[in-house]
Amino acid sequence: MLYPFVFVPRLKPRLWGGRSLATLYGKSLPPGEPVGESWEISDRPGDESLIANGPLAGRSLRWLIAEHGPALLGAATAPQGRFPLLVKILDAREILSVQVHPPARLAAQLGGEPKSELWYVTQAAPGATLCAGLKEGVSRTEFEQRLQDGTVAECIHPVPVQAGDALFLPSGRIHALGTDLVIFEIQQNSDTTYRVFDWNRVGPDGHPRELHLAQALACIDFDDFAPRPIQAAWQADGPVEQCSLLAHPLFSVTEHRATAADGRLGSGERVAVVGVVSGAVQLDHPASGESLVLKPGQFALLPASAQPVAWSVTAASTWLVATPGTLP
Repeated sequence: MLYPFVFVPRLKPRLWGGRSLATLYGKSLPPGEPVGESWEISDRPGDESLIANGPLAGRSLRWLIAEHGPALLGAATAPQGRFPLLVKILDAREILSVQVHPPARLAAQLGGEPKSELWYVTQAAPGATLCAGLKEGVSRTEFEQRLQDGTVAECIHPVPVQAGDALFLPSGRIHALGTDLVIFEIQQNSDTTYRVFDWNRVGPDGHPRELHLAQALACIDFDDFAPRPIQAAWQADGPVEQCSLLAHPLFSVTEHRATAADGRLGSGERVAVVGVVSGAVQLDHPASGESLVLKPGQFALLPASAQPVAWSVTAASTWLVATPGTLP
C-alpha cells in the first residue's frame, strides 16, 4: 500500500548560494560552503530522492516509479519513465547566470531536455528583483550585438518581487534569479540550462564558467517581453482561500491559506505534491496509519492511489499543491 511520502533533501553547494536553507527551513547544511539548492523531490540520474518515512523508508523515488508507477502517478505521464516534476528550494545570495532552457521542439536536437518552471518567492530583501524576458523593443540583432560588447544584461527585463509573488518561466524565456531571494521552484524533470552571461564571474577553479551561446540563441524567445508576476485572484472555499498560480498542460500549481480548517486533498486522478510556505499542515492517511506534520520548506508526495488525504491546520498557514499534467 502506498501512502504520503516525504524525502531526504539533496543539498547542492553553489557559487551563488548562502545559508538561508538552514536558518529558514532547518536544513542540515555542510559547514563552510554556500548551498544554493535543496532538491526536495527528484528523480534525476544520480540524484534520486530517498523516502524518509514509513515502511518504505530508504527506497528511492526511482524505485517507486519502477515498481508502483501506475499507483503512484495515476493519469500523470512519466517522460522517459521518470517522475515528471523536480521540486527544489533555491537560496540566491548572489545573482544567478542569465540563462535559458530549451523548448520541446528543440531540446532533443540540442542534446538536452525541455524545461519550464514556476518560481514562488518565499523570502525577498527589500527592493529585490529578478530578471525575466527581454526589455520592450529589444531585437535579436541588438541582443547579439550586446553579447559581443559585454552589455547583454541591459537587454533583460528586471522584475521587482516580494514574498508571495510567483512567476512562470516557460522554456525559451531568458531569466536570472536575483540577489537575496529564496524561492520554491517547481519544474519539469530536466536539468538542461544554457548560460548566456555569468556577470564575468569565475568558478571555483578560477576560470570563467562555460557559456552556451549557440544553444541559447536557438532557444530564446525573442518575442517575449517584460513579463510580470502572476496576478491570481483568491477564491474563498469555506474557511480556506485558494488561488490558481498556474494551470498548464505540463503542470498546475495552486496556493492555499487558512487559519483553522481541515479537508481532504486529492481526487485520486493523479499524483500531487504539497509544499508548506508558512505555518504547518498535518496530513493523515487512515488506510496506512501514516501521519505527517509539514513545516515551512517541507514537501510531501501524495500518490494517486493514496488519495484523498485528510489535511488540517490549527494556525495561519500557507501551502502550495502541484500536480503534473498529461503532456509527455
